[in-house]
Amino acid sequence: MKRLDVFVATSLAGLAAFVGSQALLTRQAHAERTHNGESVVTELTKPAAAPARAVVRRDADENRDADDVRRRLELSSPSTYIADVLASHDSALARWPERRTDPLRVWIQPMARITNWSPESLPLVRDAFLEWGEAGVPINFTFVLDSASANVHVSFVDRFREPISGKTLWTHDERWFILKANVMIAVHHQGGDLLDRAATKAIALHEVGHLLGLDHTSDSTSIMAPRVRVKELSAADRATVQLLYSLPPGRVGKRTRSR
Repeated sequence: MKRLDVFVATSLAGLAAFVGSQALLTRQAHAERTHNGESVVTELTKPAAAPARAVVRRDADENRDADDVRRRLELSSPSTYIADVLASHDSALARWPERRTDPLRVWIQPMARITNWSPESLPLVRDAFLEWGEAGVPINFTFVLDSASANVHVSFVDRFREPISGKTLWTHDERWFILKANVMIAVHHQGGDLLDRAATKAIALHEVGHLLGLDHTSDSTSIMAPRVRVKELSAADRATVQLLYSLPPGRVGKRTRSR
C-alpha cells in the first residue's frame, strides 16, 4: 500500500490548507501465473498528493519498439516529470486509450448528505476534468447522470480516517490501458475543518491527473507535486501528460517479445 499526503496552500485565505491523498497500489497477476492474486504493499514516508490508486495488472507480451520509447523519454525528460511517473509505476506507463470520438463518461455524485457539502463543488470538479481535457491529450470527457454507464465515478466523503483529502482507484488491462477509475473527494480535513473552494478545486485537479496516469513530481510549481501549492496546471503538467499519451502503454525497461 502506498500512502500519500498532500498539502494545498490557498493564497485567497492566506492559510495553508492541508490536503492529503493516499495511493493504494495493488497488483494482481494473470490467472495463469503462479503468483495469481499477489498484492504488493509499499509505505512511502514522503508527503504526497496522490489519491488511493488500486491497479490491477495482467502480464502479457507487447509488441513495441522499446528503444524508440526510451529515446523519446530521454529527449523529453528536461521538460517533463515522466521519470517520476515511471519510478512510481515500476517502469511502466499506464493511460487510457484514445477517447476523442468516444469520450470518457464521467459521473459526479449530484448530492451528498454530508454536513457543509455544497452543490458548488460540482462545477469545480467538472472544471478540473475540462482543464485536463484541454491540456493536449486525446481524451474528451462527457458528464452523465447514469452512474451505471460511466467509466469514471466521482463521489464525496465527509473525511478520511487518514490525513488525506482525496483518493483515486483505477484498474488497467494486460496492455496497461486504464479501464475505469473511481475518485473520492473529502468535504472536511481529517481534523474537521471545511475544505474551501480553492482546496477542493486543487484536489480535483490532482486526482484527475492521477486517473489519467500521472504520479508525483518534485516540481513544486506543478499540480502533481507531493505538496500542492498551485491552483492550475503547469507547463510541466501539460508536457508530461502529452508525452504520456504519445507513447504506448506498458513496461519501458526492456524489449518485450512479439506475439
